[in-house]
Amino acid sequence: MTAGSPPSGGDALEGATPADTRKSPLWLRPFEAVAALLMLTITVLLLTAVISRYVFGKPLVWSDEVVSICFIWLTMLGAAIAVHRNEHLRLALFVDLMPERVRSFVHAFALMAMAAMLVALIPSAVEYAKDEWFIHTPALDLPNSFRVASIAFGFIAMLGLILLYAGRTVRKTELALAVVLVAAIAAACWALSPQLMKLGTTNIAIFLIGFVAVCLVAGVPIAFCFGIGAVCYLAFSTHVPLSVVIGRMDEGMSSLVLVSVPIFVLLGCVLDATGMGKAIVDFLASLLGHIKAGMSYVLLGSLFIVSGISGSKVSDMATVAPALFPEMKRRGHKPREMVALLATGAAMADTVPPSIVLIVLGAVAGVSIAGLFQAGFVIAMVLLLMLLVLARWKARHENMHGAKRAPMKLVGRFLLIAAPALALPFLIRTAVGEGVATATEVSTVAVVYALFVGQVMYGGIGLRKFYDMLVETAALSGVVLLVLGAASAMAWSITQSGVVQQLSTFLTTLPGGWIAFMAVTIVVFVILGCLLEGLPAVLLLAPIMFPIARKLGIHDIHYSMVIVCAMNVGLMMPPIGVGFYIACRIGDAPPDEVIGAIWPYLVALMVGVLVIAAVPWISTVAL
Repeated sequence: MTAGSPPSGGDALEGATPADTRKSPLWLRPFEAVAALLMLTITVLLLTAVISRYVFGKPLVWSDEVVSICFIWLTMLGAAIAVHRNEHLRLALFVDLMPERVRSFVHAFALMAMAAMLVALIPSAVEYAKDEWFIHTPALDLPNSFRVASIAFGFIAMLGLILLYAGRTVRKTELALAVVLVAAIAAACWALSPQLMKLGTTNIAIFLIGFVAVCLVAGVPIAFCFGIGAVCYLAFSTHVPLSVVIGRMDEGMSSLVLVSVPIFVLLGCVLDATGMGKAIVDFLASLLGHIKAGMSYVLLGSLFIVSGISGSKVSDMATVAPALFPEMKRRGHKPREMVALLATGAAMADTVPPSIVLIVLGAVAGVSIAGLFQAGFVIAMVLLLMLLVLARWKARHENMHGAKRAPMKLVGRFLLIAAPALALPFLIRTAVGEGVATATEVSTVAVVYALFVGQVMYGGIGLRKFYDMLVETAALSGVVLLVLGAASAMAWSITQSGVVQQLSTFLTTLPGGWIAFMAVTIVVFVILGCLLEGLPAVLLLAPIMFPIARKLGIHDIHYSMVIVCAMNVGLMMPPIGVGFYIACRIGDAPPDEVIGAIWPYLVALMVGVLVIAAVPWISTVAL
C-alpha cells in the first residue's frame, strides 16, 4: 500500500506503476529478493525440463514438484508485496465519491475487514500445513507441508503489512471505531448463527452477495471481498470448518497450468523494457500511415500484434499510445477519439494468445488452453474487423495534408527491425495450437527468446532492471492468483449451498433455450466486467455457468469466447469500468470527454459479441 494515502483503484492484472520507480523499505527487500529468486528458479527449471524432454528425451520427473513448491511460495510472497505496493485490485469508484472524513473512516474499516479475514484464516492455515506433513510428494518424497506452509506464511505477512500501514496512516480514533465495528458485526453474526443456519440459501444473499457488496463499496480488495464472503458464510451459517477455505484456495492457486501466468507477465515486462512493441508500431506506421484512417488501422493492428506477445492490456496500451498519439493528433484526431479507440482496441485484443485470462479460464473451467488460443485468434479478428469498419467511417473527413507514403527502403528497414518481434506471437500460437508445447512450456521459451532478441537487437536489459521485472512479476502474479484462490473458495461455497442446482434448473428452462441463456450470459458478464474487472468475474462464475452451458449443448470454446468478450466490453464501459479509466490515464484525456466518444466503439464491439454468440462456427472453425 502507498504510505500516506488511502488505497485507490488499479488494474491488478497488469499493474500500473513500474517497479523501478518504487523504493522499497529495507525490511521488505528480503521478501522481494526471495520472490525474484523464486521467479528466476521457476523460469530456468521449466526451460531445463523442456530441453531435457525434447532434446535429450529424458524428462525430469521431479521438476514439476519443485516448480509447484516454488510457485505457491512465489504467489504468497507476491501477494504480500502487492499489499505493500497497493496493487491489489479494488473498486475505488464509490470511495472516491465520499467526503474526505467519511472516506478516511471507510478506509480504516476496509483495512480492519482485511485484517479480520486473515486473523480468522491463519489458525486454519497453520493447521492445514500440519495436516499435510503426512502427505509426501511422489518423486522427492517431501512432506507437502513444505509447499502449503506458504499459505500461512503469506497470510501472516499480509496481516503484518496491513497493521503496519494502518498504524501509520489511520487516525487512532477512526482505527478504534473500525475495530469496534468489525468486531460488533462478527459478534452479532456469531450470536445469530443458530438462526442463520435455518435460513438455508438465504445466507447466500446475506454473506456471499450482501457482505461482498458492502466490502466492494468500501474499497476492500476483491480477493479479500471473496475471502470475507466465503469465511462469513461458512463460519456463521454452516458447520463446515474454515480449513475448507484454505483447501479450496490451495487447489485454486496450485494448478501447474497457472505457472504460465507469471511467465507471461514476465514476458510483458521484457516487451516493455526492450522496445520490441515499439518496433512493431514503427513498422505498421510506415506501411499504413499514409492512407485515410491509416493511423487508426496502425493503432488497432499494433494492439492486435503486441497483445500476442505480452498478454497484458495495460502493457499493450502503454506501448502503443506514446508511439502513435502525437502523429494522430497532427492529422486531426481528437484525443477523446484516440483514447476511445485505444480502450476498445485493447478489449478487442484480449483474446489474442497469450491471453492471461484465457489461460486462467482454461484452468478453472477445464477447457483446452490450446483450443482457447486457436479460437481466440479468430475471435479477435472478428472484433478487429468491427472496429476497423467504424474507424474508417469516422475517418471520412480526416485531414491527410502532408501525409506521404514511406519509401519502400524505409519500410523494409522497419520490417527487418520488427521481424523478430513480429514472429513471437505466431510462434506462441503455433507451438500451443499444434500441440508442440504446453502454454507453460511455450511461455518459458518465449521469455528466453525475447530476452535474447532484446539483448541482440533492441538494446538489452540491465541486471538491475531485470531484477525489478522479476519482483514486479511476483507482485502481479500474487494479485492474480490470490483472487483465483479466494474466488475458488467462494464459488465452492455457492455450489455447496445448493443454489447452483436451482439456478441451473431456471436457466435451462428459459424460453428460447441456449440462445436465451447466451443472452443472459452476455448481460451478466458485461455487468460484472464493469464491477469486478473481468478476471474475478470469470473466476467466480466459470465453475457455475459452464456446467449449465454444457447441459444446453453449448461448446466449451464457444462459451468461453462469449464470456471473455462480454467481460472485456464491461471492463471498458463507463462510468464504472476499470479499464476505461486506465486508458484515459495512459492517453492523458479527461474521462468526462472520452465517455461521449467511446460509445460507438463499444456498440461495434457489442455487435461483434452478438455475432460471435449467435454463430458458434466462428469460435470452433480453427479447432
